[in-house]
Amino acid sequence: MTTVAKNIVDTLVATGVKRVYGIPGDSLNGFTDALRGSGIDWVHVRHEEAAAFAAGAEAALTGELAVAVGSAGPGNLHLINGLYDAQRSRVPVLAIAAHIPTEEIGSGYFQETHPQELFREASVFSEYVSSPTQMPRILRTAIQTALEKRGVAVVVIPGDIALSEALDTTATPVRATRPRVLPSSSELDEAAALLSDAKRVTILAGAGAEHAHDQVVALAGTLAAPVVHTLRSKQFVEHDNPYDVGMTGLLGFASGYKAMEAADTLIMLGTDFPYRAFIPEKAKVVQIDLRGEHLGRRTPLALGLVGDVAETVDALLPLLPQQTDREHLDEALAHYAKTRTKLDDLATPRKGTQPLHPQYVARVIDELAADDAVFIPDVGSPVIWAARYLRMNGRRSLIGSFIHGSMANALPQAVGAAAATGRQVVALSGDGGVAMLLGELLTLTQNRLPVKVVVFNNASLNFVELEMKAAGFVTNATDLENPSFAAIAEAAGLKAFRVDASADLHGALKEAFAYDGPALIDVVTERQELTIPPSVKLDQAKGFALYALRTLLSGRGDELLDLTRANLRQVF
Repeated sequence: MTTVAKNIVDTLVATGVKRVYGIPGDSLNGFTDALRGSGIDWVHVRHEEAAAFAAGAEAALTGELAVAVGSAGPGNLHLINGLYDAQRSRVPVLAIAAHIPTEEIGSGYFQETHPQELFREASVFSEYVSSPTQMPRILRTAIQTALEKRGVAVVVIPGDIALSEALDTTATPVRATRPRVLPSSSELDEAAALLSDAKRVTILAGAGAEHAHDQVVALAGTLAAPVVHTLRSKQFVEHDNPYDVGMTGLLGFASGYKAMEAADTLIMLGTDFPYRAFIPEKAKVVQIDLRGEHLGRRTPLALGLVGDVAETVDALLPLLPQQTDREHLDEALAHYAKTRTKLDDLATPRKGTQPLHPQYVARVIDELAADDAVFIPDVGSPVIWAARYLRMNGRRSLIGSFIHGSMANALPQAVGAAAATGRQVVALSGDGGVAMLLGELLTLTQNRLPVKVVVFNNASLNFVELEMKAAGFVTNATDLENPSFAAIAEAAGLKAFRVDASADLHGALKEAFAYDGPALIDVVTERQELTIPPSVKLDQAKGFALYALRTLLSGRGDELLDLTRANLRQVF
């Protein structure tokens, strides 16, 4: 007898799914049993949240459907944070949420929830299978929706339905389409006229510029326009780009901010850039995006175009004259070179056993990592160091929880990246982040995944402290009483290193990166390291002054001395 669960697995096989992330449970028994001999690998994680993060990372790196599963009630509810991240990152993930027995639904049964409703906000599709007659049509629809809308699709299925005899055993492969999306000729003419009249054009390239590197560079050359990239587009447009001037936004630096502020016309390519305070108020804005509903969402537009970035720029280029005035571009490039030098000057070793500057840690990671490494920083200060010191080359990848902004993303996303790609995977973990899902170290050893976990151990929720200081608050409730993460990792079966001196960092990272297996490097970093935003607003300056005064009055003046000692090189 072919069960509904077996048909689900057969459909996944036909669609090209290679692995499933999850934790088994009785309501999933039909599905996990059907996986045996199917060719689909079961990646056993220690928390379902990690399963969803891992699936999202696989989908982000491959562009293909990835699958996470959860058992009834709490099991599938644990998926929700990772699914939110995948949904907001616009990557195709299928979640199979097992449910309580059909006859018990509505009775307040053990572990009863209503997952199809609970997952609705975190998905592009969420449906409940109440009868075998709905399958495999519901499954095909879910997969197609996830692929076409690039988001999360949830299929909620009770364990008894999964074990029922399949009434339709068809296993149809589901594939994503590849349409061409272009603005109309009249819209392209209007865009060309607007850009031809502009004197100081800046390009802001976002994640929608994936597969459009050459077109972005060609457009920048034609318009003599500096290119500012977002965090998500760093891997796509930063490399081999003579017009790149860095990032802007909360995690960016001064050159990207200035290039946008100095523009009379800003072109937003494939970005729904959320930080309105960093979008110039006086510039005309042209936005190109596949999603028409996102046009003008952040700022009023002079012109909005719906189209694929590469296709649209290819169609636009022949309509544009070559801009010969390079003053704006040359100013932006000179400012970027100066800013880059200042940032690199901060990535220096320290004497003796002083806590390491995190900039130096990131720089050495960049120097030693593979040419095709996958970097995954935790939300918080590791994202800043990754954005500023990891160099992209067209083969490296940088992914993370850059829109959802979830703590503890790096380690579980590294699970999916390593399982799916076979490339070197480096997780830049915060001490708070790695501690939150510490059990996933066991996932690395159990599944023999050679992830390299670098822990920025500053004994604090560091980015939260920075936010408190900028707002004028005395830092509170951010201390972390950490164990030796190296000792924990060693007990979990990883190769482990503890680094508390700059002189030891290079050797430890080199040995860890060369090790054929999972490794963790626990690096003691400077807690008081300041992150200077690209533009210090007046309220931030006032907030920091207020923080200093309150800290003195609270009797914690030693914290200010530590802060000064750690950051003198940023002032002089």
